[in-house]
Amino acid sequence: MNINDQAIKENLVNRLKRIEGQVRGVQSMLENERQCREILQQLTAIRSAVLGVSTLLMENYMSDCFLNLEEKNDQERQALLDDMLRMISKAA
Repeated sequence: MNINDQAIKENLVNRLKRIEGQVRGVQSMLENERQCREILQQLTAIRSAVLGVSTLLMENYMSDCFLNLEEKNDQERQALLDDMLRMISKAA
């Protein structure tokens, strides 16, 4: 599956760039010996941001797969279901 919707792709890229900046900020905080509480707050924000990107990507993937489900045979459908379940279990 590819992301064909340009707006969704741009949204994901922008979110990832923001996360990249947050990670660099945490590195700087460590180097500047900031308080652990502040660093942990930023790490929590990063985790939340990564979860948001994962959720958006999973929604797009599932939507694409379900919209094109009638084009697939039973074996392909089962493989798709297995793949989705694996991804969901890893995300938890």
